Formats: sequence, C-alpha cells, structure tokens
Amino acid sequence: MTATEQRSPEVPARRGGRTGRGGRASRLLNGIVGLLLVGGAIGLQTLRLSENDYTAPLTYVGDKGEDVDAGRFTIRLNSFAAAKAIRSSSETIATDHLFLVVNVSAKSSLKPYHLGQPALLTGDGRRFAATDRVDSGSTLAATWVQPDIWVTGSFFFEVPAPVLPGARVVFGLPPSVVVEPYRPEVEVDLGLDEAAARKLAAAPQDVYSIVKK
Repeated sequence: MTATEQRSPEVPARRGGRTGRGGRASRLLNGIVGLLLVGGAIGLQTLRLSENDYTAPLTYVGDKGEDVDAGRFTIRLNSFAAAKAIRSSSETIATDHLFLVVNVSAKSSLKPYHLGQPALLTGDGRRFAATDRVDSGSTLAATWVQPDIWVTGSFFFEVPAPVLPGARVVFGLPPSVVVEPYRPEVEVDLGLDEAAARKLAAAPQDVYSIVKK
C-alpha cells in the first residue's frame, strides 16, 4: 500500500506536465496560424487594390525624334502635319476639323509584329482613336515590323483643332498579340504648346496625298 500511495501522486503530475507543454505548443501553433491568416488577408486586400495596376500597360515615354524602346518594339515619331483632306488612289476625304498625319518609324526586337492603330491623348485627358476613314492598309499597321529593320509609314487622326495643345500619341501592339499583363506601349509627346498648336491648325495642307508614286 505504501508503494501505491507513493506512485499515485506521480501519475497526475506527469500528465499535468505533458498537458502544459501541449497547451503551450498549441497556443504557439495557433498564433502562427493566426499570423498567416492575417498576412493572407492583407495580401488579398493588396491584390484587390492593385488589380487595375496589374492589368495596366507598361508605358515607355519619349519625345518627337527619339527612339523609344518598349522591349518588343521601338518607335520613332519622325514628323507630323495637319491637313484638310486626305487623297488616296481611289478618293479624296475631307473634314470640317483637321487630319493629323503622324509619320513613324518602327522596328521589333525578336520577331515580326504588326502595330495596332494608335491613340491620341489630349492635354485635358480625352482619348481619340485613329480615324477609320483612311483605309488601314494605307497605314503603318499594314506593314510587318521586323527585328532590327526600320520600316516607316503614317497614321491618321481626325480631331478638332482645340485638342492639339499637349497632345501625345500612344503606340502599341494589337490586343490579340499581347494578352498578358503589363503589355508594352510607347507614348510620344508631340511638343505642341498653345502657340505651336495654333500655328499648326492655322495653316493645314489643303490635301495630303498618300498615293504611292
């Protein structure tokens, strides 16, 4: 009986010790899991907040006459002009506003591409698509942009004269070519302040010919 009485208090003592260590380990594990859940929630919130940034294009900015390298392709805006009408081999297209004709050179880096039709961004935040009144086959979009070989052509916009100050032209690849996030684009500032824009709009060419000679 004496031995039994001596062993009896040791059993619950050992069990109590194991329970204590298990409790501390459980609390530590729960703490780690809690931190992971909080971190995951913060990460998901960050992803939700940055979704627009994730899908936004990666824009490379330059000025007229500069070679602007966007990785897959390089753009150089050579010159631009204003006209009241565009003459093709089949017709002459007139406008009550202005045709802005942008002359551009381009090359690719690794494989051939077709450029998409560009957009014109105004100083007050408006966006104009290239005109569809000029056949796309007459624009640089119809030409293969080859690796390390410069090709040159034009794009055409039909815009009101007041949007010219601060205008920039944005070039990129067609959406079907680049489907992943951060698609590259080139934004070129035309360098038109108020005075330069008024001068350009005041003396447009009567007819700009795109007839190949």
